Amino acid sequence: MRTLLCLTTFTFTSSAIAADKGFTPLFDGKTLDGWTFIVKPDKDGKKVDPMDTWSVTEGYIRCTGKPNGCMVTKSEHADYVLKLKWRFPANTAGGNTGVLLHVQDEKYWPTSIEAQLLTGRAGDILLTNPPDAKLEADKARQDPKLERRFFRIETKEPAEKKLGEWNELEVTCKGGAIVLVVNGQKVNEGKNGNLTKGRIALQSEGAEVHFKDVVLQELK
Repeated sequence: MRTLLCLTTFTFTSSAIAADKGFTPLFDGKTLDGWTFIVKPDKDGKKVDPMDTWSVTEGYIRCTGKPNGCMVTKSEHADYVLKLKWRFPANTAGGNTGVLLHVQDEKYWPTSIEAQLLTGRAGDILLTNPPDAKLEADKARQDPKLERRFFRIETKEPAEKKLGEWNELEVTCKGGAIVLVVNGQKVNEGKNGNLTKGRIALQSEGAEVHFKDVVLQELK
């Protein structure tokens, strides 16, 4: 693996955040109130019903993964800590999804910074899309085949849990800086981003995935 260089100009740690004190739910566990939807039109250019993709069951959000698109907060947020849990069903091979930060437009792949949750790559950062989305991150972790991707930091323990188990993502956004923590381990960070405010989105990207406990704390 590549030699890792540490970014030392800023550090956010989950230990600075006390449990869930001061966090506001973005998902009430019963409805999809407070969210809107962007879906890829079908081959004839017709928009499909997003409720065929997104639903609530047993207190969590179920996304079928089809068609591509995202579920987006109606509200904008700037400096905050976001926490959520996600899982892919146990009887699958996993799949692809992500959390989009600072969403700027209505494209089904909107201008944003993605906290990647692809099975085996949770914690990577993707810019969607340069030059509209910019972020400075460790060049040693930049994907040589896809420059807009920054691989996650190597961790002592496996970053992701087994399929079917709930994983936790914690994202801290402060100014142009972003830090990602997966299951208690810091997995990525970037600074001097040009996007500092926007909506937050959960992706539909081809595979069934579940989300729950989506909460946010504004930072002063």
